[in-house]
Amino acid sequence: MLVRKFPRRILLVLLTASLALAACNVGATPAPTVDVNAINTAAVATAMGQISAQLTQTALAVPTNTLPPSVTPLPLVTSAQPTAGASPIGGATNALPTLSFNTTPNTTQAVGFTPIGTSVAPVSTAVLGDSCNNSVYVADVTYPDNTVVRPGTNFQKVWRVQNTGTCLWDDGYKLAFIAGDRALDPVSFEFRDSEDFVSGGETADLGVELTAPVAEGTYSATWRMQSDNGVFFGTMLTVVIVVKR
Repeated sequence: MLVRKFPRRILLVLLTASLALAACNVGATPAPTVDVNAINTAAVATAMGQISAQLTQTALAVPTNTLPPSVTPLPLVTSAQPTAGASPIGGATNALPTLSFNTTPNTTQAVGFTPIGTSVAPVSTAVLGDSCNNSVYVADVTYPDNTVVRPGTNFQKVWRVQNTGTCLWDDGYKLAFIAGDRALDPVSFEFRDSEDFVSGGETADLGVELTAPVAEGTYSATWRMQSDNGVFFGTMLTVVIVVKR
């Protein structure tokens, strides 16, 4: 009898403990169920995403050299560089090309153009006078150029002149002062006396009275023949003196 009662007590205890444990777990959140297939699917998706991103970055970093079918590549133009031992025009090795200029003038005439003559017409000199009134300087009779004269000295400058025209230098003609230092007190010589008249072709000594300035220095003045109608003609006559104490 004792043997049969022992198992019943044990079963009763176990049943009581089971009920107590079940009561403690009532209301608790059941443990999540782990889905192995879902985990594997997520891992594969993540790996594929990383591989796709890497392939995209590689494609952007390295552009492709493949041209579209409609674009035809143009050939590159290449030029041969001269070798070190070659001369482009001939002569010494590595020598620079020598430029030559043609110094021979081109005498071929262009169609429709008239060549210009090589000779230049001489420029005509100023006319000193005409066939009627003209004169020429012959010589200095007194006080050649650069003669030294004391300050304040009165002197007469005389030129030898030839009448190279045909008209008579008579009343109304003069040897007129035209330019120079007025400190010389220059005057004009007038033909008034018949003994001073000069015929065409004759030579005469013409003079004017002057005074040397007080200040030292070089002084000059110029004269020229003037006709009775006021026209100047012939060679110009000058005086140059050096005033010095």
